[in-house]
Amino acid sequence: MNMQNLMAQAQRVQRDLEKANEEIENSTFEGVSGAVKVTITGKPVVTKVEILDDSILSDKEMLSDMTMVAMNDALAKLVTMKEEKLGKYTGGLGGLF
Repeated sequence: MNMQNLMAQAQRVQRDLEKANEEIENSTFEGVSGAVKVTITGKPVVTKVEILDDSILSDKEMLSDMTMVAMNDALAKLVTMKEEKLGKYTGGLGGLF
């Protein structure tokens, strides 16, 4: 393989990575735990926290726990998408991208 082919291949991989990253960043992920739903973007930025059942409002500790679990659920979905989209490029680099 000559150097020009290698550079062209590297540029294609870079474009594919940028496209995959853009797709991830423009996606939204929802996490749900009981009466709480959290929505984040792929950047990640929390865009919405919804209380689905007002009866939980009187129990601050439960509300806090549900919010944390819902947030972690949304983040886990983001991580899964990153692994699916970027894993073929990053191989064993484990979360660096």
